Amino acid sequence: MRTAITLSQVPEALAGPFVLRTPLPEAFATAAVIGFDAVELFLPGPDFIAVDEVKSLTATHGLSIAAVGTGAGMLRHGLSITDADEDMRDAALDFVLSMIDFGGQLAAPAILGSMQGRGSRDLLAAGLRLCGERAASHGVPFIYEPLNRYETNLFNRLGDAAKFIELHDLKNVVLLADLFHMNIEERDLAEAIREAGRHIGHVHFADSNRQAMGFGHTDAKPVIAALREIQYSGCLSAEIFPLPDPETAARQTISSIRSLL
Repeated sequence: MRTAITLSQVPEALAGPFVLRTPLPEAFATAAVIGFDAVELFLPGPDFIAVDEVKSLTATHGLSIAAVGTGAGMLRHGLSITDADEDMRDAALDFVLSMIDFGGQLAAPAILGSMQGRGSRDLLAAGLRLCGERAASHGVPFIYEPLNRYETNLFNRLGDAAKFIELHDLKNVVLLADLFHMNIEERDLAEAIREAGRHIGHVHFADSNRQAMGFGHTDAKPVIAALREIQYSGCLSAEIFPLPDPETAARQTISSIRSLL
């Protein structure tokens, strides 16, 4: 398992769970100095920075891109791929597909979180199928994130989302296990991970209060044991609040992961 940390460049996400918010050259340097293996990018859109510039930053600092978020489509434009309005839904899919193409050039998957919206599961299945196919053209998976009940009416638990993927035979779509959302919805975090098993493709490593692991009450040892059981080899990515400050949150994440692994 590798370590990753979120870098946000979206002004509308100032209250969100993103750790490093300085300009990307500085944020990449900070992540590397603290000891992360990768970064997860949360950008306003695919044209915010050139792919070649990101490649230069990864090479300079010895980092990879763990994933790219799509949530700016919701935060900035109010878009979701399950919107009842066809034009809005098409605009949302165009945005997500553009982020898939951006991430694909960096060998990084895109994440569907808030842009899933609160629509129908049929529309979700159609959108995930299209996104999975586009991601496959870049040789990367597409990541779907079950959220807690206060953020979506679609899927709140990993096991239910895994069954949905199987029911609709959604190719190249994997799940994001976000420990913060799971602390709200799952009876047992480790058991939920085992249940979803082979479908898990990314992990947001957050404590119960969405701060760095160790600053809340989550027992991370059974979680790590379950991830090992399912042979998870991806990133433990810190999508957390930058509390009490970004550097402390980042260093606590690294310290907690190292103590567990």
